[in-house]
Amino acid sequence: MTYAGVGVDYDAMDPFKRMAQLAGRETAANISRLNNGEFREVEMSRGESAYLIEAEKSYFAHVEEGLGTKNLVADAMRELQRKSYTTLQLRGKSFYDQIAQDTVAMIVNDIVTLGALPLSVAMHLAVGDSNWFNDKDRLLDLVVGWRNACNLSRCTWGGGETPTLKGVVVPESVVLSGSAIGIVKPKARLIESQKIQHGDVIIVIESSGIHANGLTLARKIADKLSESYLTKLSDGRSYGEALLDPTHIYVGLVEDCLDRGVDIHYAVNITGHGWRKLMRATQPFAYIIETLPTKLPIFDFLQEYGPVDDMEAYGNLNMGAGFAMYVSENDIEKVLEIACILGLRAVVAGHIEKGDKKVVIKPKGLEYLGSTLGVR
Repeated sequence: MTYAGVGVDYDAMDPFKRMAQLAGRETAANISRLNNGEFREVEMSRGESAYLIEAEKSYFAHVEEGLGTKNLVADAMRELQRKSYTTLQLRGKSFYDQIAQDTVAMIVNDIVTLGALPLSVAMHLAVGDSNWFNDKDRLLDLVVGWRNACNLSRCTWGGGETPTLKGVVVPESVVLSGSAIGIVKPKARLIESQKIQHGDVIIVIESSGIHANGLTLARKIADKLSESYLTKLSDGRSYGEALLDPTHIYVGLVEDCLDRGVDIHYAVNITGHGWRKLMRATQPFAYIIETLPTKLPIFDFLQEYGPVDDMEAYGNLNMGAGFAMYVSENDIEKVLEIACILGLRAVVAGHIEKGDKKVVIKPKGLEYLGSTLGVR
């Protein structure tokens, strides 16, 4: 199985992203008219995970992100558990507290890649039928989960929007997304790709599981299983439970590293495009991976029951790597220590070399050329 084969084709989507970036550049001058020209676009942020506006003493960051289709897994699991479990703990669990964390994580994990700390996160919840709001247990889970995720992100929940889009959204479901503003202050805390150097170390921070990318593929696999999402993994957990593990939030990791004086040369949120995202920077570097993080049972399961080969898996899924930071050798121990304090496993995965842009994953014999990542 391939991601494109189930309807998510980056080769089709990425040209639009580049088209939008080019059109957006043509509007950049509008910023400079404000406050006697104090504000201006940070051009290098076009095509990065967050967009930056420069002010006199800081940079402001803006991000818009969405959950994707992970809530459909939560809805399916809730229905299956209503029929299959008798324990009060599992019977009818909505999982929307975890879904909320996934959505917030998609937003804030992008904004911190440039060193911006989130100030405010807003929720956008679009429903197909207002009856969706009648399920009070699900609503409570969603609200509590969103609040808790904002606390994990060290920011405030600033508001949001809840439109009913009858005829656009399926009545029983929702489209969940959101946005955030953040700040880099002082300016010296800015993380930008110009800092990347030959010989830099790649530190990979573990994922909690599939996070919120690849769920369309995962749902197609569930359709082929006789027990669907209740099929057991090698560790005894159900497929659905493992898919719904909430995404790690990496805000604290980046902030604490900056506070400790770690010079982060670049940071990558490993979401869509999988490990190809390691070469998001425009400069010609090769990213050589020599050590992989622990592979979680969910990824073995996806690869076996897809089946999904290594080239497809590492090119589109996080495969156990949720975030990556590029630093000099002098900062390795600090990063590993901070990650450990925060309860995150980190591994020195490889290094960076000058040369043609590519990602080489030596333990798997994989190589992704720069031409396979067309996001900017």
